[in-house]
Amino acid sequence: MNPKLKKILSAAFIVLSLSLVFIVAFSNPELGDAWQALQQMSWGWIGCLFLCWGFYVGFESLGTLIYLRRQGYTLSFWRSLGATLIGFYYSNITPGASGGQPMQVYTLRKAGVSVGYGTVAITVRFICNQFMACLISLVLFLVNRDFVYAQLGDAIWFVRIGWLINFAAVPLVLLSAFRRMFIQRVVQGLIGFLARIRLIREPETTIARVSEILDTYHTAMKELMRSAGRILVQLLCSALSMLGLMGTTVFVYCAFGQTGTALHRVLTLSALLFISASYTPLPGASGAQEGGFLLYFKGVFQNGTIGLALLIWRFFTYYLFLLIGALTLLLAKIPSRRAEKNKAREENRQDGEGEEEKR
Repeated sequence: MNPKLKKILSAAFIVLSLSLVFIVAFSNPELGDAWQALQQMSWGWIGCLFLCWGFYVGFESLGTLIYLRRQGYTLSFWRSLGATLIGFYYSNITPGASGGQPMQVYTLRKAGVSVGYGTVAITVRFICNQFMACLISLVLFLVNRDFVYAQLGDAIWFVRIGWLINFAAVPLVLLSAFRRMFIQRVVQGLIGFLARIRLIREPETTIARVSEILDTYHTAMKELMRSAGRILVQLLCSALSMLGLMGTTVFVYCAFGQTGTALHRVLTLSALLFISASYTPLPGASGAQEGGFLLYFKGVFQNGTIGLALLIWRFFTYYLFLLIGALTLLLAKIPSRRAEKNKAREENRQDGEGEEEKR
């Protein structure tokens, strides 16, 4: 697909998603009560929502940084943070979050991290996040089992499917890490097929390059698995990161001055919503997230506030990532554009000097 067309479709999808959220937010008959609650919101709770966002992004970046520092890379926190934000941006504009991790690896490579170790760093974060999201949601579910069944009813099946899909990714990724020869054969077969349909011109060179990356990936993963302490650090970063994201709903609930549902139960529903909607193959899991919020929190947000609560919650869990990620991407391009201009200027100067010498 044409890159410009991809950008247009992504932008159109984001605008459509935002429009649907606004329609839901402002189409309930109790909007007057919701507006009153909105006007009475405390800026302190809004500040907590920004902290939740910062927790999620910060500990995700910290986990990547800690791993790469242990591998000898002198990466700054801000470079790790920039790679994380760019990854989140592409995750939220591509179906199934397929573009996020490759862009993180690419951004880390520009910071001096090899593709092999960059891939391992992102893979470790992915595995730990998936595992901790499943564990946290499962523990909260068991503690609040009766409440969850009463609140969700038959919708509990969405949660069960979510657990299955999210946890299944963990052993599949580990299998790809340790079954080195199996993955090598799969990659060679894929490259051979792409070469036959003329999408790859030099299959031998491509296989050699990919084999080198797979060797680094395989070695690094085996090394990591021998250190329980390093794994625990990564799991801790993931736990704090996931709690920051899932806790957003709790502070939205507090910001509207809602009562009647214990905060740990609000957190439970938020965790189960994440598990049951995150696997949706649409950019930002749009549609499933909004519909799930209205279904899971029906009766929890009262006095007509659920629509505006959805709008604020979605801003901090989706649109803020797009805004900050796009800004980070633009700032990251400034040095390369400046270098290109300097290179062009230098080439023009040398060409000018050459012309003068000829004269």
